[in-house]
Amino acid sequence: MRRTNAGALEQLTTRAHKAPALAMFLTLATALAPCGASAQEAREFPSQHGPLRVETLATGLEHPWSVEALPGGGLIISERPGRLRILRDGKLSSPLKGVPKVAERGQGGLLDIALDPGFAENRTLYLTLAASGKGGYGTAVVRAKLAKDESGLTDVRELFRMNKFTGKGQHFGSRIAIAPDGSLFFGIGDRGEGDRAQDPRDHAGAILHINADGSIPGSNPYRGGTGGLAEIWSKGHRNPQGIAVDPRDGTLLTVEHGARGGDEINNPQPGHNYGWPVITYGKDYSGAEIGEGTAKDGLDQPLFYWDPSIAPGALAVYRGKMFPEWDGDLLVAALKYQLLARLERDDSGAIGNEERLFDGEFGRIRDVVVAPDGALLMVTDEEDGAVLRVSKGATQ
Repeated sequence: MRRTNAGALEQLTTRAHKAPALAMFLTLATALAPCGASAQEAREFPSQHGPLRVETLATGLEHPWSVEALPGGGLIISERPGRLRILRDGKLSSPLKGVPKVAERGQGGLLDIALDPGFAENRTLYLTLAASGKGGYGTAVVRAKLAKDESGLTDVRELFRMNKFTGKGQHFGSRIAIAPDGSLFFGIGDRGEGDRAQDPRDHAGAILHINADGSIPGSNPYRGGTGGLAEIWSKGHRNPQGIAVDPRDGTLLTVEHGARGGDEINNPQPGHNYGWPVITYGKDYSGAEIGEGTAKDGLDQPLFYWDPSIAPGALAVYRGKMFPEWDGDLLVAALKYQLLARLERDDSGAIGNEERLFDGEFGRIRDVVVAPDGALLMVTDEEDGAVLRVSKGATQ
């Protein structure tokens, strides 16, 4: 299904922010996620299924990019300039030690966090970041362990580094989704050089798939090295910044930025090509046409698209208990219109109606995740960024 919705252009972040982050400490009412913010911090908003309560758990973060709920309570948060922090018992920690050096370049820096399925026992997590190297900058994936006292990272190891760096500062990707077998899916954008998305010998413009130790999974289409790079799962992606595996059936889903329109949701299949920049539902920022139209033999169509774009920053599949009416729906964080889009899905996975939440209320929403109790956790990508929690309103 393809659909056109109101939206706007993807925004390129080009300034390097060096001011130190401040922290506002708020009370945590549960071990999972704080929900006892003072009355002036908690607000309610209407939705199609009743009011939603939004609480601000922390502010003063410098361009936070990702948030994850830690087992036993607390949150871990990345800040794009290169910091990780823990929010626990209402207090935001000092920056963790041992975080690998990042290249804070344009949209690049410290990006996504993903917790290993066995984190409660092995303390292992994964990070994506912009690294510097020959030719400029590129996306890398790192594995590390969180120290038991949560003061820093240990056993830091780089698992993957893209093969061609460039001086450009855009389209690094790069969320991580962990498959049921523990392998990692992640996306890398075209790095601002669109034709790279059609080159199977280039990691740019691709969804990639590696094992938790950096080795190549047997299911990868080019594992033998013929036809493309062994890490590549699919090609033809402009800048995938959202990726999720449906916990119910293992379906892989991605959301990526278009140009002036053409944001897409895809279900990437091994060896398939999703068209950028040969086909797209968007236009260039100048207004010029891109490529050869909206369809071509051998290139896959999106499940859903926006035109104009909403600048999607993250994707989650809702399978929580707090909002059973959302079961199976897709949640997309949007940067330009500063909203959360909820896309209904039927039993076949087809995408239907869209509901837009919190339009313009909190700033650029960069990440959205489903917490273990079914609430939503979000971060806002601002110089004074915040961590938010979304739960049922008082009248539900």
